[in-house]
Amino acid sequence: MKLLTKLTLFTTISKMVILLLFVAALPYLVDRVAFNSTNYQLRQQEEKVFSNIRENGIDYYLEGDSTYASYTMLKEEYISIASAETDHLPDTLMTSRRIIENDTLNYRILIRTFEYNGRNYNLEIAKTISSISQYNRPLQRIALYVLAGLILITLLADLAYTRVLLKPLAKIIRTRVRNNRFPFKKHIEPVKTSTTDFRYLDDSLANLMKQVHDDFEREREFTSNASHELMTPIGILQNKMENLLLYSDQDEVLQEKLIDQMKTLNRLKKIVNSLMLISRIENEQYQRGASVKPAELLAEVLGELEHRLEQRSISVQLDIKRTTVLPRMNQDLLFQLFHNLVNNAIRYNVDNGQVIISDESGHSGYTIIIKDTGIGISGSDLPTIFNRFKKTAAGSAEGYGLGLSIVKSIADYLQLAIEVSSIPGQGTQFRIGFGNV
Repeated sequence: MKLLTKLTLFTTISKMVILLLFVAALPYLVDRVAFNSTNYQLRQQEEKVFSNIRENGIDYYLEGDSTYASYTMLKEEYISIASAETDHLPDTLMTSRRIIENDTLNYRILIRTFEYNGRNYNLEIAKTISSISQYNRPLQRIALYVLAGLILITLLADLAYTRVLLKPLAKIIRTRVRNNRFPFKKHIEPVKTSTTDFRYLDDSLANLMKQVHDDFEREREFTSNASHELMTPIGILQNKMENLLLYSDQDEVLQEKLIDQMKTLNRLKKIVNSLMLISRIENEQYQRGASVKPAELLAEVLGELEHRLEQRSISVQLDIKRTTVLPRMNQDLLFQLFHNLVNNAIRYNVDNGQVIISDESGHSGYTIIIKDTGIGISGSDLPTIFNRFKKTAAGSAEGYGLGLSIVKSIADYLQLAIEVSSIPGQGTQFRIGFGNV
């Protein structure tokens, strides 16, 4: 999963969790706000009552009576003053029931006992619970809408800022990793970013790619030069040995030794030719503009290897669509790729074995499959079978570790995907993917 996707999911989920927690706590919060507001209003009314008493006296309310009571038409609020026997008490806020004109109602009540002219009075200021709660639901909806809007705005802002913040990282991945094929030849300008970590990552990748490219160039140059330099003494030795074999007066022991040396020299020559082929491929000395029919090319490969198939009594099953055409290929390189794979399928097969060559088309594109019933490759050797001069446990002295290295170089040059799977004792399968054709 991409970093941007992870951050987007985390931001979205965290905002949703906050929203859900707020929704769960909203009724309690609104109730607290409503009750605190009611308590404040009751104290404000209390101050107003005492202000009137200080200015106008207690008779402003009692008017000569011992008690005073006033309530609204719907009995939502009331104020009462009555004589009290208790001493002076501070404000008390409570929720209790009161009977008003035969109606029992729940009130939020402020109670205070005070003294005036040597007499104690009890003051009650109340407001019904229903009137306090009547605005709870509208308040909850408004608060929910406001919070949802704020979360949406902050979510969009977070996503936009995250996308802008990660844009340099996306460019680094796109230019340095995803769209940059080895060997690295094109110079890529440093990514402009104010984030120190991204700048450090970009510089590190650029330096690493430069080191890899320089090492690869040195290796390629050495391989090319060494291969060309070796061909001259190999040719001289080969001519001299051929001339020595022409002398008929030599004894048989000497001739056999010369023949063995010629075989060794021919193997060395094959190694040098393979290295030169790899060097030419890596130096891009081959054109990629031909259209190739894989059915015809594989039939040609099998025709060239027919004698080896007959020697081992190996049967071949070729099932390739004859109408398929592969564009932007090089026929000689593709022939060499198939030749090496089929040759290995014969070399490491068992007598009376089988080689199956088929193709398939799917979502990932066109694929050619080369499968044998041979000795297979162990799991520990699979990751290194394409390395130069790296022999597998199933390898022999004639392999020299370059056949599959040539296959990998050709596949990389022609931009083909190659996969290998193997079961020791049952066989090996190579899948060559050509993309959409």
